[in-house]
Amino acid sequence: MNIIVSAGGSGGHIYPALSIIEEFQKRDKNVKVLYIGTHNRMEKQIVPEKGIPYESLEIYGFTKDIKRDIKNVFLIRKAEKKCLHLMKSFQPDVVIGVGGYVTYPVIKTAKKLGIKTFIHEQNSRPGKVNYLVSRYADLVGVTFKSSMEYLKKAKKIIYTGHPSLDGALHTKKIDKTLLGFSVSKKLVVYVAGSLGSSSLNQKMLSFLNSDLHNSYEILYIVGSNINIEEFKKSLTNTKGVKIIPYFDNLPGIMASSDLVISRAGAGTLFEIMGLEKPSIIIPSPNVANNHQYYNAKELEENQVIEVLEEKEITKEVLAEKINILLNNPEKIKVLKENMAKYKQIKPSETIYKAIKELTK
Repeated sequence: MNIIVSAGGSGGHIYPALSIIEEFQKRDKNVKVLYIGTHNRMEKQIVPEKGIPYESLEIYGFTKDIKRDIKNVFLIRKAEKKCLHLMKSFQPDVVIGVGGYVTYPVIKTAKKLGIKTFIHEQNSRPGKVNYLVSRYADLVGVTFKSSMEYLKKAKKIIYTGHPSLDGALHTKKIDKTLLGFSVSKKLVVYVAGSLGSSSLNQKMLSFLNSDLHNSYEILYIVGSNINIEEFKKSLTNTKGVKIIPYFDNLPGIMASSDLVISRAGAGTLFEIMGLEKPSIIIPSPNVANNHQYYNAKELEENQVIEVLEEKEITKEVLAEKINILLNNPEKIKVLKENMAKYKQIKPSETIYKAIKELTK
């Protein structure tokens, strides 16, 4: 089977795309894969390092810069011509789009050639590109059931969940004592996204500098864009707190924790559920369509996570939520039972089987 996969711009699109590819490679030893991404974003480095053939398109998202947008119209046409050549040469059985503006010419060209197409939407509120290309797709998979009402032009929609859940099911715990944490104390892992959040860090400082967290330990992952030395200088209470810029194996350390505090990226949410970890989710208010808030609220309504909006954070409110989730066995039991239900979805397998059925 030959498949073309396209996704780009951010890890939120790229990593689920890679999970789908891994599922095909696991189940079909003869599968041939071609990945189409951008010429200048992170997938250009990540994908080839996995040994996956890669082709790039020069294309940009639309802005309010008229000159740039006019140029982009011509670049899209150029990208479609390249896609036409690639598809006629590669002869894919299916073309899979997993988000990002690079998928627009890829899915559109596949539709023009009569090739079966599948797209996957990670967030509860679909991105602009997936909204546009859903009308070209033969099948749409969604992470959140609420997405379906925004994709009514799609021929067929199925609920798949998020592929990151599958990886979490096979995650091995990292020995927290190797990071200097105690066996006898509970561990809270805080992560505000790969880049971090200056506004959230400022709100968290008053909590960290208080004595409200002395009964447990905290791994605080500030993000790679944050000046960690400046942040550390603002700390007056470092007892039981370890500050690091990032952690390579986030699922592994979350698996060793007793509680996770995180942003509401769809991939991270489904990793947390796969690990069955109680969590406090703080949606970023600075994302398109406020999708992190809606991601989190749908799961909160299903009693899977606890949501705390950034504007609501005080040291007292945060301390109370943490204490409830660390010390209330009944609450923890309900959350874990509801998280376990999501494991039955098997997102990557569901997507694989749906695409195989589509291409019969």
